[in-house]
Amino acid sequence: MALKVALQMDPIGSVNIDADSTFRIALEAQIRGHRLFFYTPDRLAFVEGRVLARGQWIELRREKGNHVSFGAETEVDLADFDVVWLRQDPPFDMGYITTTHLLDLIRTKTLVVNDPFWVRNFPEKLLVLRFPDLTPPTAIARDLETIRAFKARHGDIILKPLYGNGGAGVFRLDENDRNLSSLYELFTSMSREPMIVQKFLPAVAKGDKRVILVDGEPVGAINRVPQAGETRSNMHVGGRPEKIGLSDRDLEICRRIGPTLREHGQIFVGIDVIGDWLTEINVTSPTGIQELERFDGTNAAEKIWQAIEAKRAG
Repeated sequence: MALKVALQMDPIGSVNIDADSTFRIALEAQIRGHRLFFYTPDRLAFVEGRVLARGQWIELRREKGNHVSFGAETEVDLADFDVVWLRQDPPFDMGYITTTHLLDLIRTKTLVVNDPFWVRNFPEKLLVLRFPDLTPPTAIARDLETIRAFKARHGDIILKPLYGNGGAGVFRLDENDRNLSSLYELFTSMSREPMIVQKFLPAVAKGDKRVILVDGEPVGAINRVPQAGETRSNMHVGGRPEKIGLSDRDLEICRRIGPTLREHGQIFVGIDVIGDWLTEINVTSPTGIQELERFDGTNAAEKIWQAIEAKRAG
């Protein structure tokens, strides 16, 4: 089955071909005989009842400095495609949200991965609120007194932007910290959004596990260990990926959340687990499949395409 596949993503010419999950997914699609069309989110448009994208047909290869060839720029109707990948990186701002509304308009004809309606309604740090017994103590608030009361109860906390990504703007405030009010002023001066506060989990020193799920089923995990003296384990900020297996607790978490993901069209998801606790469910642009393939030989990209092809065949 040869599929027409559109990739809505950040510029493909500048990706790290040894780490970028979208590149690996696209390369696997090409290996399977699917055709690839690339465009950036700013080239998506709604015009007189049609959802259009201006971009280029591409061919990929795993060759550093020469990993993509572009065809001539052209405009396409995305309703003519079999699959559209929603893969641009956050921030999860109104620009991002607008693209999900536009892609909503074609999802009866085209399989959009992940389902844009539920990407919009399942932001990474909000979907976990449906599973309070799986998560550490958490608060979402803009009111300073609410955040102060949470810190008074739990002492050592993590404060971060509700719609941030890649570890940006994540602060640890321990029992002796005196910067809560200043950080609150900083956050609220830059954004009208609430903040998320969680009890600090000391187990993060041993790593923040990224578990990959495909159509609601776990396929493997990598561990991301923070640098010495660093709270954040994100690979964007120097976290070191390590080989690790799935624990009984990881499998329990996946059993609980898997049906929700599958029922709402979230085919490729990466969850974050620290110790025994679920901290995020990443549906916008999860990463980690290349590291998983190197460590365990697990080809998550193949499993993703098997799930997509089965849905298109059905």
